[in-house]
Amino acid sequence: MYGKAFAPEYQGALTTLSVNSSLTDVLAAGTEELRAAERAGRHGEAARSGLAVAEAHRRLGRIGEADHAWKASYRAARRAGDTAAMAWALWSGGTLARQRGEFALARRLLQLAADLGERGGDVVVRGYSLAGLAETGRIQGDYAAVTRLHEQLLAEARRRGEARHTVWALEGIAQIHRNTGAYDTAYALFEEAAGIAARADDRRGHAWALRGLADIVSVRDKDTARALALLSEAETICRAMKLSGALAYNHKMRGNVLYRAGRYAEARGLYEQALAGFRAMSEPRGEALARLGLVKSRARLGRDSTETQAELAELAGTLERIGLKHAREMVARAQEELGVEVVR
Repeated sequence: MYGKAFAPEYQGALTTLSVNSSLTDVLAAGTEELRAAERAGRHGEAARSGLAVAEAHRRLGRIGEADHAWKASYRAARRAGDTAAMAWALWSGGTLARQRGEFALARRLLQLAADLGERGGDVVVRGYSLAGLAETGRIQGDYAAVTRLHEQLLAEARRRGEARHTVWALEGIAQIHRNTGAYDTAYALFEEAAGIAARADDRRGHAWALRGLADIVSVRDKDTARALALLSEAETICRAMKLSGALAYNHKMRGNVLYRAGRYAEARGLYEQALAGFRAMSEPRGEALARLGLVKSRARLGRDSTETQAELAELAGTLERIGLKHAREMVARAQEELGVEVVR
């Protein structure tokens, strides 16, 4: 049985914030508490309110501000001698590094966070940090290396009855199955995640699960109308909570659905919208995926094949540098689909 979802990154005076609080509200409350703590010289409280500030900035796509905030949170935690708060700050920094496509740094910070969480006796930050490591590997396409860790974390979350983390793990495992072609298994896992998230009032987790379901419904069932309806439901959540990154990925998925339905001009518009969103928040993985969709749409709409070939070659190099194995394979499939050769 799962209880109501909560946000463990909202700490200290901010524990009253809901997992569904809009990010602008979180930022305002966190900034106010941070300034008060700094004025009073309460380093521990500054570290914990600073964590909420860092996470709000990160999820709003304000990369520079997020980077400054998590580092300030870590320094305050170190001054306070609060090992668990240091771990949370490192978790935030590692998550930001992954968002920026800096995967080696992300792994380093997240491993440090997991180690400090264990040393500080905070099982939640340890779990979140290990989850971050698992997600980093999954995003890079190292499925064999991280599937077992995802399943281990799912078992731990189920045992503790922690809805939000259970939903995250289910969605991660579902994505691996989706990317390896096991659509029925992926659908069942996304469906379970959506149900748990809805009952636990985890709106962010619910939005991501709806996006996953829309993808399967589109690729497996060819049901464009239902897929778009699921994405519209998820988009409403993203806009209400000011989830910039999730909204950009929603637009990118809507582009995918329209592209599969042969509605290339509409898909192009959605990919352009997603690309602008990813660029605004310095999200290289999302940017590369949106660019790939845009290249394919433009090719279908009659773009010169030489230009398509050149852009795919450049995109392949970008993905190679970022270290996105699965996305790099997607470029190869696009090359085959469009009948162009990627020059190396």
